[in-house]
Amino acid sequence: MTTETPPPPAERPTPAEVAPSLSMTPPPPPAEPPVAAPVAAPGKRTNPLVAGLLGLAVGAGLVGGIWAYTANRTPEAPPMFTLKGTFTLTDGALKSDDGGCLGSGGFDDIAEGTSVTVYDAAGDVVATGNLGKSTYAAGLCLFKVSVDDVPKGEKFYQVEVSHRGNIKVAAREAEKGEFAATLG
Repeated sequence: MTTETPPPPAERPTPAEVAPSLSMTPPPPPAEPPVAAPVAAPGKRTNPLVAGLLGLAVGAGLVGGIWAYTANRTPEAPPMFTLKGTFTLTDGALKSDDGGCLGSGGFDDIAEGTSVTVYDAAGDVVATGNLGKSTYAAGLCLFKVSVDDVPKGEKFYQVEVSHRGNIKVAAREAEKGEFAATLG
C-alpha cells in the first residue's frame, strides 16, 4: 500500500471559457468610415510673393468690376414739380396792342417772356422759365408764372423775376402752385 495522495480532480472549464465567441455579440460597425487626415504635398509650398500678387490681382479685378457697374448706372432723377403762380406789376403797367401788358419807365424789363429763375435753399439755380401770358386790369399788369422741372426736396425756394431780387417761397406753397409776387 502506498501512502501517496492522489492528485486533486481537474476543474472543468466554464462554457464562457470554452466558447467565448458564442456567448458575446459582435460589436456594431462604425457609423462613418474613418477619414484620413489631409497630407500636404511635399515641396508644394506657395511662395508668399506669388500669393500676395494673386490676392492683389483678385482685389483689383473686384474693385474694377464694381467701379464699371456703378459708373454705367444713371442716377434716378429726383421728383419734379412745376412752380405756378402769378406776378403782378403795380407801377408802370401799360396795356399792349395784343390785349396783354408790359412795364414802362423803370419797369421796362417786365413783359411776357421775361426770365424767371428758381434757386434752391443754398442759392443754386435749379430751374428757369419765363413770365407767361399777361392781363391788363385797373392799372395793374398780371402775369402767369409757370416754371417746369423744379426738383422737390427743399425747405424753401427763391424765385427771381428779371434781375429784381429773390423772393423766398416755402416749398409747400411752391409745390401747390401758390407762388405770388408783386413789383412796383
